[in-house]
Amino acid sequence: MTTIERQRLTQYAHGGGCACKIPPGELEEVVSGLTGPGSPAGNAELLIGLDTGDDAAVVRLPGAADGMAAVATADFFTPVVDDPYDWGRIAAANALSDVYAVGGRPLVAVNLLAWPRDVLPFELAREVLRGGLHVATEAGCHVGGGHSVDDVEPKYGMAVTGVADPELLLRNDRGRPGMPLTLTKPLGVGVLNNRHKSTGEVFEHAVATMVALNREASAAALDAGAVCATDVTGFGLLGHLYKLARASGVTAVVDADAVPYLDGARESAAAGYISGGTRRNLGWVAPHTDFGGADEDTRLLLADAQTSGGLLIAGEIPGAPVIGELVPAGEHALVIR
Repeated sequence: MTTIERQRLTQYAHGGGCACKIPPGELEEVVSGLTGPGSPAGNAELLIGLDTGDDAAVVRLPGAADGMAAVATADFFTPVVDDPYDWGRIAAANALSDVYAVGGRPLVAVNLLAWPRDVLPFELAREVLRGGLHVATEAGCHVGGGHSVDDVEPKYGMAVTGVADPELLLRNDRGRPGMPLTLTKPLGVGVLNNRHKSTGEVFEHAVATMVALNREASAAALDAGAVCATDVTGFGLLGHLYKLARASGVTAVVDADAVPYLDGARESAAAGYISGGTRRNLGWVAPHTDFGGADEDTRLLLADAQTSGGLLIAGEIPGAPVIGELVPAGEHALVIR
Protein backbone atom coordinates (compact mmCIF):
# COMPACT_ATOMS: atom_id res chain seq x y z
CA MET A 1 0.00 0.00 0.00
CA THR A 2 1.42 3.39 -0.97
CA THR A 3 1.59 6.54 1.14
CA ILE A 4 -1.22 7.99 -0.97
CA GLU A 5 -3.47 4.99 -0.33
CA ARG A 6 -2.89 5.09 3.44
CA GLN A 7 -4.05 8.67 3.91
CA ARG A 8 -7.59 9.13 5.23
CA LEU A 9 -8.44 12.53 3.79
CA THR A 10 -11.73 12.81 5.67
CA GLN A 11 -9.78 12.98 8.94
CA TYR A 12 -8.21 16.29 7.90
CA ALA A 13 -11.50 18.18 7.77
CA HIS A 14 -14.07 19.22 10.37
CA GLY A 15 -16.90 18.28 7.99
CA GLY A 16 -17.29 16.42 4.76
CA GLY A 17 -18.61 17.40 1.35
CA CYS A 18 -21.67 19.61 1.22
CA ALA A 19 -22.33 18.93 4.91
CA CYS A 20 -19.60 21.51 5.62
CA LYS A 21 -21.65 24.33 4.08
CA ILE A 22 -22.66 27.32 6.19
CA PRO A 23 -26.14 26.55 7.60
CA PRO A 24 -28.91 27.88 5.33
CA GLY A 25 -30.49 30.17 7.90
CA GLU A 26 -27.17 31.79 8.79
CA LEU A 27 -26.21 32.11 5.14
CA GLU A 28 -29.46 33.88 4.26
CA GLU A 29 -28.81 36.44 7.00
CA VAL A 30 -25.31 37.08 5.65
CA VAL A 31 -26.39 37.67 2.04
CA SER A 32 -29.65 39.47 2.81
CA GLY A 33 -29.85 42.71 0.86
CA LEU A 34 -26.72 42.02 -1.18
CA THR A 35 -28.44 41.82 -4.55
CA GLY A 36 -26.92 44.13 -7.16
CA PRO A 37 -28.55 46.99 -9.03
CA GLY A 38 -30.52 46.46 -12.21
CA SER A 39 -28.58 45.99 -15.41
CA PRO A 40 -27.37 49.30 -16.87
CA ALA A 41 -28.30 49.96 -20.48
CA GLY A 42 -26.20 47.93 -22.88
CA ASN A 43 -24.96 45.47 -20.25
CA ALA A 44 -25.86 41.83 -19.84
CA GLU A 45 -29.29 41.32 -18.27
CA LEU A 46 -29.27 39.25 -15.06
CA LEU A 47 -31.90 36.53 -15.48
CA ILE A 48 -31.16 34.45 -12.38
CA GLY A 49 -29.32 35.92 -9.42
CA LEU A 50 -29.26 35.86 -5.65
CA ASP A 51 -32.92 36.75 -5.05
CA THR A 52 -34.32 33.23 -4.67
CA GLY A 53 -31.12 31.35 -3.83
CA ASP A 54 -31.14 29.53 -7.15
CA ASP A 55 -28.37 27.18 -8.25
CA ALA A 56 -26.35 29.38 -10.62
CA ALA A 57 -26.22 32.92 -11.97
CA VAL A 58 -27.53 33.42 -15.50
CA VAL A 59 -27.11 36.51 -17.67
CA ARG A 60 -28.45 37.24 -21.14
CA LEU A 61 -25.54 38.20 -23.38
CA PRO A 62 -26.17 41.37 -25.37
CA GLY A 63 -25.71 40.85 -29.08
CA ALA A 64 -25.24 37.09 -28.77
CA ALA A 65 -26.70 34.88 -31.48
CA ASP A 66 -30.09 33.36 -30.66
CA GLY A 67 -30.23 35.24 -27.37
CA MET A 68 -27.58 33.08 -25.72
CA ALA A 69 -27.23 33.28 -21.93
CA ALA A 70 -24.12 32.69 -19.86
CA VAL A 71 -24.27 30.51 -16.72
CA ALA A 72 -21.77 30.91 -13.88
CA THR A 73 -21.32 29.01 -10.63
CA ALA A 74 -18.69 27.89 -8.12
CA ASP A 75 -18.68 25.04 -5.62
CA PHE A 76 -15.99 23.50 -3.43
CA PHE A 77 -15.82 21.55 -0.19
CA THR A 78 -13.70 19.50 2.20
CA PRO A 79 -13.03 15.77 1.54
CA VAL A 80 -16.20 13.69 1.40
CA VAL A 81 -14.34 10.40 0.89
CA ASP A 82 -10.81 9.24 1.66
CA ASP A 83 -9.84 8.37 -1.90
CA PRO A 84 -8.41 11.54 -3.51
CA TYR A 85 -9.36 10.60 -7.08
CA ASP A 86 -12.96 9.88 -6.06
CA TRP A 87 -13.11 13.13 -4.10
CA GLY A 88 -12.03 15.02 -7.20
CA ARG A 89 -14.64 13.28 -9.34
CA ILE A 90 -17.40 13.96 -6.81
CA ALA A 91 -16.47 17.62 -6.38
CA ALA A 92 -16.42 18.20 -10.14
CA ALA A 93 -19.78 16.49 -10.68
CA ASN A 94 -21.22 18.57 -7.85
CA ALA A 95 -19.99 21.86 -9.33
CA LEU A 96 -21.19 20.97 -12.82
CA SER A 97 -24.60 20.10 -11.39
CA ASP A 98 -25.39 23.77 -10.75
CA VAL A 99 -25.21 24.42 -14.49
CA TYR A 100 -27.41 21.45 -15.31
CA ALA A 101 -29.88 22.48 -12.60
CA VAL A 102 -30.76 25.68 -14.47
CA GLY A 103 -30.93 23.93 -17.83
CA GLY A 104 -27.46 24.92 -19.01
CA ARG A 105 -24.49 23.23 -20.65
CA PRO A 106 -21.01 23.59 -19.08
CA LEU A 107 -18.22 24.90 -21.32
CA VAL A 108 -15.16 25.63 -19.18
CA ALA A 109 -14.14 25.21 -15.55
CA VAL A 110 -11.25 26.33 -13.40
CA ASN A 111 -10.02 24.43 -10.37
CA LEU A 112 -10.32 25.77 -6.82
CA LEU A 113 -7.79 24.07 -4.54
CA ALA A 114 -6.89 24.68 -0.89
CA TRP A 115 -4.11 22.43 0.39
CA PRO A 116 -2.20 21.95 3.68
CA ARG A 117 1.12 21.71 1.89
CA ASP A 118 3.14 20.91 5.03
CA VAL A 119 0.78 18.09 6.05
CA LEU A 120 -0.43 16.28 2.94
CA PRO A 121 1.77 15.28 -0.03
CA PHE A 122 1.15 16.96 -3.36
CA GLU A 123 0.77 13.53 -4.95
CA LEU A 124 -2.66 13.48 -3.30
CA ALA A 125 -3.53 16.90 -4.68
CA ARG A 126 -2.59 15.69 -8.15
CA GLU A 127 -4.98 12.76 -7.78
CA VAL A 128 -7.77 15.10 -6.70
CA LEU A 129 -7.19 17.29 -9.76
CA ARG A 130 -7.02 14.22 -12.00
CA GLY A 131 -10.41 13.10 -10.73
CA GLY A 132 -11.90 16.51 -11.40
CA LEU A 133 -10.45 16.55 -14.92
CA HIS A 134 -11.87 13.09 -15.62
CA VAL A 135 -15.46 14.11 -14.84
CA ALA A 136 -15.17 17.48 -16.58
CA THR A 137 -13.91 15.68 -19.69
CA GLU A 138 -16.86 13.29 -19.47
CA ALA A 139 -19.13 16.35 -19.39
CA GLY A 140 -17.45 17.86 -22.45
CA CYS A 141 -16.21 20.75 -20.32
CA HIS A 142 -12.72 22.23 -20.67
CA VAL A 143 -10.58 22.71 -17.55
CA GLY A 144 -8.43 25.81 -17.95
CA GLY A 145 -6.25 26.09 -14.87
CA GLY A 146 -7.52 27.56 -11.62
CA HIS A 147 -6.37 28.93 -8.28
CA SER A 148 -4.72 27.38 -5.22
CA VAL A 149 -3.97 28.50 -1.65
CA ASP A 150 -2.07 27.04 1.28
CA ASP A 151 -4.73 26.19 3.87
CA VAL A 152 -5.06 24.21 7.10
CA GLU A 153 -7.86 22.11 5.59
CA PRO A 154 -7.93 20.49 2.15
CA LYS A 155 -10.71 21.80 -0.07
CA TYR A 156 -11.46 21.29 -3.75
CA GLY A 157 -14.05 22.28 -6.30
CA MET A 158 -14.56 24.23 -9.50
CA ALA A 159 -15.85 27.49 -10.86
CA VAL A 160 -17.84 26.63 -13.98
CA THR A 161 -19.07 28.71 -16.89
CA GLY A 162 -21.72 27.42 -19.26
CA VAL A 163 -24.39 28.51 -21.70
CA ALA A 164 -28.18 28.18 -21.80
CA ASP A 165 -31.16 29.24 -23.86
CA PRO A 166 -32.66 32.15 -21.90
CA GLU A 167 -36.14 31.05 -23.00
CA LEU A 168 -35.63 27.49 -21.73
CA LEU A 169 -34.31 27.91 -18.20
CA LEU A 170 -35.03 25.77 -15.16
CA ARG A 171 -35.65 28.05 -12.16
CA ASN A 172 -36.65 27.49 -8.55
CA ASP A 173 -39.35 30.20 -8.69
CA ARG A 174 -41.46 28.76 -11.51
CA GLY A 175 -43.32 26.06 -9.60
CA ARG A 176 -47.12 26.09 -9.91
CA PRO A 177 -49.93 24.11 -8.22
CA GLY A 178 -50.57 20.80 -9.93
CA MET A 179 -46.97 20.14 -10.92
CA PRO A 180 -45.61 16.73 -9.82
CA LEU A 181 -42.24 16.53 -8.08
CA THR A 182 -39.62 14.17 -9.50
CA LEU A 183 -36.31 13.21 -7.85
CA THR A 184 -33.55 11.84 -10.09
CA LYS A 185 -31.13 10.38 -7.51
CA PRO A 186 -31.80 8.50 -4.26
CA LEU A 187 -31.11 10.17 -0.93
CA GLY A 188 -28.72 8.95 1.74
CA VAL A 189 -25.19 9.85 0.65
CA GLY A 190 -24.90 12.14 3.68
CA VAL A 191 -25.36 9.42 6.30
CA LEU A 192 -23.23 6.96 4.33
CA ASN A 193 -20.44 9.51 3.93
CA ASN A 194 -20.59 10.30 7.64
CA ARG A 195 -20.36 6.59 8.39
CA HIS A 196 -17.39 6.34 6.01
CA LYS A 197 -15.68 9.23 7.82
CA SER A 198 -16.32 7.58 11.21
CA THR A 199 -15.49 3.96 10.40
CA GLY A 200 -13.51 3.87 7.15
CA GLU A 201 -16.12 1.64 5.49
CA VAL A 202 -16.32 2.27 1.74
CA PHE A 203 -19.71 2.53 0.03
CA GLU A 204 -19.04 2.21 -3.68
CA HIS A 205 -22.71 2.64 -4.60
CA ALA A 206 -22.72 6.02 -2.83
CA VAL A 207 -19.60 7.07 -4.76
CA ALA A 208 -21.23 5.92 -8.00
CA THR A 209 -24.30 8.09 -7.49
CA MET A 210 -22.22 11.13 -6.49
CA VAL A 211 -19.97 10.99 -9.56
CA ALA A 212 -22.92 10.55 -11.93
CA LEU A 213 -23.61 13.70 -13.94
CA ASN A 214 -27.04 15.34 -13.94
CA ARG A 215 -26.67 16.02 -17.66
CA GLU A 216 -29.28 13.52 -18.87
CA ALA A 217 -31.75 14.50 -16.15
CA SER A 218 -31.46 18.17 -17.13
CA ALA A 219 -31.95 17.40 -20.82
CA ALA A 220 -34.94 15.18 -20.02
CA ALA A 221 -36.51 17.95 -17.94
CA LEU A 222 -36.15 20.44 -20.78
CA ASP A 223 -37.49 17.91 -23.30
CA ALA A 224 -40.52 17.40 -21.04
CA GLY A 225 -41.19 21.14 -21.00
CA ALA A 226 -40.23 21.65 -17.35
CA VAL A 227 -39.53 25.21 -16.23
CA CYS A 228 -38.86 24.65 -12.51
CA ALA A 229 -36.08 22.60 -10.90
CA THR A 230 -33.25 22.68 -8.38
CA ASP A 231 -30.51 20.28 -7.41
CA VAL A 232 -30.43 18.56 -4.02
CA THR A 233 -27.14 19.19 -2.24
CA GLY A 234 -26.02 20.48 1.13
CA PHE A 235 -29.39 21.74 2.39
CA GLY A 236 -31.01 18.35 1.84
CA LEU A 237 -34.21 17.52 -0.02
CA LEU A 238 -36.36 19.47 2.43
CA GLY A 239 -34.07 22.50 2.46
CA HIS A 240 -33.92 22.87 -1.32
CA LEU A 241 -37.62 22.07 -1.68
CA TYR A 242 -38.47 24.70 0.91
CA LYS A 243 -36.52 27.29 -1.10
CA LEU A 244 -38.38 26.22 -4.25
CA ALA A 245 -41.80 26.35 -2.58
CA ARG A 246 -41.08 29.71 -0.97
CA ALA A 247 -39.78 31.23 -4.21
CA SER A 248 -42.75 29.88 -6.18
CA GLY A 249 -45.42 30.83 -3.62
CA VAL A 250 -46.74 27.26 -3.29
CA THR A 251 -46.83 24.38 -0.82
CA ALA A 252 -44.85 21.24 -1.62
CA VAL A 253 -46.33 17.90 -0.57
CA VAL A 254 -43.91 14.97 -0.24
CA ASP A 255 -44.98 11.33 -0.20
CA ALA A 256 -42.39 9.96 2.21
CA ASP A 257 -42.94 6.37 1.04
CA ALA A 258 -42.16 7.34 -2.56
CA VAL A 259 -38.74 8.85 -1.81
CA PRO A 260 -35.88 6.53 -2.87
CA TYR A 261 -32.91 5.87 -0.58
CA LEU A 262 -29.53 4.26 -1.12
CA ASP A 263 -28.99 0.82 0.37
CA GLY A 264 -27.81 1.15 3.95
CA ALA A 265 -29.01 4.72 4.41
CA ARG A 266 -31.83 3.94 6.80
CA GLU A 267 -29.67 1.57 8.81
CA SER A 268 -26.92 4.19 9.03
CA ALA A 269 -29.39 6.85 10.16
CA ALA A 270 -30.79 4.51 12.82
CA ALA A 271 -27.21 3.86 13.98
CA GLY A 272 -26.70 7.60 14.51
CA TYR A 273 -24.43 8.54 11.59
CA ILE A 274 -26.08 11.93 11.22
CA SER A 275 -23.97 14.96 10.30
CA GLY A 276 -24.29 18.29 12.03
CA GLY A 277 -25.23 19.81 8.68
CA THR A 278 -28.23 17.49 8.40
CA ARG A 279 -29.46 18.39 11.87
CA ARG A 280 -29.12 22.09 11.06
CA ASN A 281 -31.07 21.55 7.83
CA LEU A 282 -33.90 19.92 9.75
CA GLY A 283 -33.94 22.69 12.33
CA TRP A 284 -34.18 25.30 9.57
CA VAL A 285 -37.20 23.79 7.79
CA ALA A 286 -39.04 22.49 10.86
CA PRO A 287 -41.01 25.71 11.54
CA HIS A 288 -42.29 25.63 7.95
CA THR A 289 -43.12 21.92 7.76
CA ASP A 290 -46.07 19.71 8.65
CA PHE A 291 -44.31 16.40 9.26
CA GLY A 292 -47.47 14.37 9.69
CA GLY A 293 -46.58 10.96 11.09
CA ALA A 294 -42.98 10.91 9.85
CA ASP A 295 -40.62 9.50 12.47
CA GLU A 296 -37.35 11.15 13.45
CA ASP A 297 -35.16 9.00 11.19
CA THR A 298 -37.37 9.77 8.18
CA ARG A 299 -37.24 13.48 8.97
CA LEU A 300 -33.45 13.37 9.20
CA LEU A 301 -33.10 11.43 5.94
CA LEU A 302 -35.34 13.90 4.13
CA ALA A 303 -33.04 16.66 5.43
CA ASP A 304 -29.86 14.63 4.85
CA ALA A 305 -27.06 16.87 3.54
CA GLN A 306 -26.43 15.49 0.05
CA THR A 307 -23.24 15.87 -1.93
CA SER A 308 -23.68 15.87 -5.71
CA GLY A 309 -27.31 14.83 -5.36
CA GLY A 310 -29.91 14.59 -8.08
CA LEU A 311 -32.26 17.10 -9.63
CA LEU A 312 -35.62 17.87 -8.06
CA ILE A 313 -37.88 18.69 -11.00
CA ALA A 314 -41.38 20.13 -11.01
CA GLY A 315 -42.52 17.77 -13.73
CA GLU A 316 -42.26 14.14 -14.79
CA ILE A 317 -39.35 12.61 -16.67
CA PRO A 318 -38.83 8.99 -17.74
CA GLY A 319 -37.19 6.62 -15.28
CA ALA A 320 -37.33 8.87 -12.20
CA PRO A 321 -39.81 8.51 -9.33
CA VAL A 322 -42.51 11.08 -8.60
CA ILE A 323 -42.22 11.85 -4.88
CA GLY A 324 -44.94 14.46 -4.43
CA GLU A 325 -46.62 17.49 -5.92
CA LEU A 326 -47.00 21.24 -5.68
CA VAL A 327 -50.35 22.54 -4.38
CA PRO A 328 -51.74 26.00 -3.60
CA ALA A 329 -49.96 27.71 -0.70
CA GLY A 330 -51.26 26.61 2.68
CA GLU A 331 -50.31 26.99 6.31
CA HIS A 332 -46.97 25.24 5.77
CA ALA A 333 -44.55 25.48 2.86
CA LEU A 334 -43.81 21.75 3.19
CA VAL A 335 -46.14 18.87 4.02
CA ILE A 336 -44.98 15.28 4.57
CA ARG A 337 -47.61 12.60 4.21
